[in-house]
Amino acid sequence: MKRVITKKLEPGMVLADNVYTYDSGQLILIKGTVLNDKAITKLIFYSIINVLIEDDVEQAKEAEEIAEVQSQSYGERLRQTKEFQAFKKEFEGCAENFKQVIDSAIAGKNNIDVVELTTPINELMKKGRGPNNIFDMLHNLRNYDDATYTHCINVAMISNILAQWLKWDPKDIELATQAGLLHDIGKILIPTEIITKPAKLTNDEFSIIKTHPTQGYSLVKNSDLNVHVKNAILMHHERCDGSGYPLGIKGNQIDDFAKLVAIADVYDAMTSARVYRGPLCPFMAISTFENEGFQRYDAEMILTFLSNIVQTYLLNSVRLNNGKVGEIIFINREYLSRPTIKCGDEYIDLSATPGLFIQEVV
Repeated sequence: MKRVITKKLEPGMVLADNVYTYDSGQLILIKGTVLNDKAITKLIFYSIINVLIEDDVEQAKEAEEIAEVQSQSYGERLRQTKEFQAFKKEFEGCAENFKQVIDSAIAGKNNIDVVELTTPINELMKKGRGPNNIFDMLHNLRNYDDATYTHCINVAMISNILAQWLKWDPKDIELATQAGLLHDIGKILIPTEIITKPAKLTNDEFSIIKTHPTQGYSLVKNSDLNVHVKNAILMHHERCDGSGYPLGIKGNQIDDFAKLVAIADVYDAMTSARVYRGPLCPFMAISTFENEGFQRYDAEMILTFLSNIVQTYLLNSVRLNNGKVGEIIFINREYLSRPTIKCGDEYIDLSATPGLFIQEVV
């Protein structure tokens, strides 16, 4: 193999190694990718100076295998990488550790050691994994159907990233992680048959579900957890317009950490699998936030979240509701859920085509 500077790359060359961004360590192209104009443009966009390329002999030898890999979606190829497998293993370890500690605490066998719980999550978010890379990984773990434990790990990581985007200080970022991790602790006290019910909940069952913030708060109110973490457990279903529960409070009455966790919680709930449906497309979740978010959620937080989360999908391939597959090439700041898509030689501005929308990230 040989190292070639980006401006001298040509279509048909084959990457000899994974390519990562220099700043955040995001995986952008996978070993074995046959370069085309789109892939080369992507390398230029991320300011990649040079890459390792297979020699001609090796390229010819592996052509058939490479063609098969190229036919797979980005997600399929990502899930086959060592990086994803390592992330998945560590993620599952975090979820199992969280389950054991919380179940033991609820049984009265020990206290909740929040440092013990968040340390492996902080480690999971290091190792060169920037926000884009974390969301890539989480998006490809979306087939988990666990309404509590894995959801809490997801919300902890998303809360951590949102706190970073808001430029909170390190102490508050750690508290946001703790708040995200423990926000749904009360759901563990809800009967399993209600949590996992595949059909629509009855009014009585939904009323029971709505007790989980107060049940969770009762579990920790006398502990030495930070008051913001306790408030996030109690208030993460409150909304700035007063439409939330259990207290029906609004605006400044809601703890900032609860406001932040509320956004992470709803985004993860919409984009994760549930017993009654598969995961929703992230752009459907972003559209929902755009339609109702500025009344129900903290304006600065929701705008920061949406502006940044949509950037993590720039240059990803997506499938539109008319079946066309293309690449996100431009984010429309006025309509974040409706970017411009390049489908072959066609450019589709979704903000100008109301009947079309992104159905799936592929």
